[in-house]
Amino acid sequence: MVDNKKLWEQALVEIETNVSQANFGTWFKNTNIVNQDAGVIHLGVPNAFVRDWLLNKYHKFILKSLRNIHQEIRGVEYIIIKNDDKAKPPREDFYNKPQLGDQLGLNELYINREDNLNPKYLLDGFVVGQFNELAHAAAQSVIKSPGTNYNPLFIYGGTGLGKTHIIQSIGNHIKKNNINKKIYYVPSEKFTVDYVNSMQNNKGIAFKEKYRKYDVLIMDDVQFLSNKERTQEELFHLFNHYYENNKQIVFSSDKPPKHIPNLEERLRSRFEGGMMAFIAKPDYEARLAILRAKAKTSNFTPSNETIEYLALNIEENIRELEGVLNSIICQCYFKKRNLSLMEVKSLIKNNIKPKKAVSIKNVTAVVAEFYNIDEKTLYEKTRRKEVVKPRQIVMYILREDFNTSYPYIGQKLGGRDHTTVIYACDKIKEDLKKNEVLTHDLEQIRLLLYNE
Repeated sequence: MVDNKKLWEQALVEIETNVSQANFGTWFKNTNIVNQDAGVIHLGVPNAFVRDWLLNKYHKFILKSLRNIHQEIRGVEYIIIKNDDKAKPPREDFYNKPQLGDQLGLNELYINREDNLNPKYLLDGFVVGQFNELAHAAAQSVIKSPGTNYNPLFIYGGTGLGKTHIIQSIGNHIKKNNINKKIYYVPSEKFTVDYVNSMQNNKGIAFKEKYRKYDVLIMDDVQFLSNKERTQEELFHLFNHYYENNKQIVFSSDKPPKHIPNLEERLRSRFEGGMMAFIAKPDYEARLAILRAKAKTSNFTPSNETIEYLALNIEENIRELEGVLNSIICQCYFKKRNLSLMEVKSLIKNNIKPKKAVSIKNVTAVVAEFYNIDEKTLYEKTRRKEVVKPRQIVMYILREDFNTSYPYIGQKLGGRDHTTVIYACDKIKEDLKKNEVLTHDLEQIRLLLYNE
């Protein structure tokens, strides 16, 4: 790996081209790499406020820029250093000292290099709602009896909804309750890189020995295994080893196995053979609860109107919700006062995104694919049971999500009368109150529709 100065200079070139000159000068001035340790970069920063801001706003981008130079970089840690300390590595007791970030709830907890688990991910204080209660209950069951209940556990849902939090929590709690169990968390991309490197260096046996020695294997983002035939084959054999030896396997993905393209059927069936738990987008009440819990953890007391405004307008995912709150906390710390609602609105205006433009053709195509029917049947005058329900769902989504008029929906879906559309929307609305399968189907369809 290149020396620290050259590595950071190369990273800064990419960073500077992707942020404004004002932000670059404000946040990246007087930063430097202090040292490297087992793939973890220790980035020196001048004060706590810069550290918290980089962690909150630019952490992923910094890590990506460094990994674009060297793939073996696996993490970035931020340390506060004085000007005369820039050449010195951090003391061992540095990370044990309370910092400003601890007060704000923005402190970086460091990844355990043996199991790759981040100790900040626990189920204690985790906000549970209708959107994630199944995944939470399944995780608790696995923690109590790893290798016997829900094996494998496959958790899926959109970006930033807490999948990584839950699956890493499983590992952390099992480690706490069973000190003799060996646990390993790995993103699927890291697993692929390890496998390819082992093949190139004739270390296939060492690779197998490494990944088969654990009692619990937790693999994140398995959707990235798409099109990787050799890696999928290796995972298939690894899966069988774990399953046959009653070792726990946990997976996460942004989509269910049947919607991961170019996934081997035998691996797909393994993923679907245990417990599958979907995490939906949190509703307004859940977003309120998440914000209040996060604010409490951060020893921060925003006004009710601020919390309600954020919960109402930041709908995409939990990560974005917490990121916006962290930005507000940093600004409050900097200004030494709470922000007014007008200031909050100005601060987060770029985070409020309009709904993705979706046509009737998009909706019908996704619904038809989900229910495995011919798309053109949704426009026909058929009353076949397997077509009626999907057609009603199309009408419901067009009305509820895009406020499309009843007559226009009827006209586009085979020239139907607007009263037929009203009936369909009311029927789906009522069925959702008592039919969990339909609720799950609708969440899945929306996930496919908006994340494509």
